[in-house]
Amino acid sequence: MTETTEVTMTVPAVRLSTAPEINRPDVHTVYMSHWFVDGAAQGRAVLDEIVDAWERSPWFEGVLSLSCYLSTEHDTVLTYAQCANDDVYRPFLRSLPAGPARTEPIAYRPHRSVVRDPAAGTPGTVALASFDVDGAECQRRIVGTVVNHLESAPAEDQEGLIAAHFHLSVDGTRVMNFAEWTSDEAHAAFLDGATRRRSLRLSLDTPGVRPIGFKRYHLHRSLGA
Repeated sequence: MTETTEVTMTVPAVRLSTAPEINRPDVHTVYMSHWFVDGAAQGRAVLDEIVDAWERSPWFEGVLSLSCYLSTEHDTVLTYAQCANDDVYRPFLRSLPAGPARTEPIAYRPHRSVVRDPAAGTPGTVALASFDVDGAECQRRIVGTVVNHLESAPAEDQEGLIAAHFHLSVDGTRVMNFAEWTSDEAHAAFLDGATRRRSLRLSLDTPGVRPIGFKRYHLHRSLGA
């Protein structure tokens, strides 16, 4: 006799007017998906299709939020989903209508954060910087190195930085810095500063770590359970 597991549903999703709370204490796993699009119109249409599918579907217990982003270059879309455990996200995806809402994600664990301005409000932009790494030890080493540098760097070199949230991929191959900024202009100024140049040099000099680059995104739509 086959044993079946009952899946508990929640109430329908609620539209959010703000960005997700990255440091919310009940988040265990974050699922990120991104892919290329041909311009802003297609990007927004894809994201609307995803959000509409999630909004129409009963959420499995443990699915906490979905946030969708369009890159400032209008060539990439990103979905960022928070879950309370590892058991619900992929079964929930399989319950959604076929299409972009069922895109296979990469699973990450929230690891460490540097919070510079907790009272800043909703970020104007999010900059995602990613690293290719050789295993869990390298993941933790590069995060510790960059966090120590950010915490000791002059505040004027990081003006506009709200918080930098470091995520470790479950498979040990990636580190993602999900950095919240007040504006695109603030992040662009940071890129020209000494703190960013030093952070990049530290990354390049860390064995088993290869910086991939960064991309800026604006929040398109967000849902919460």
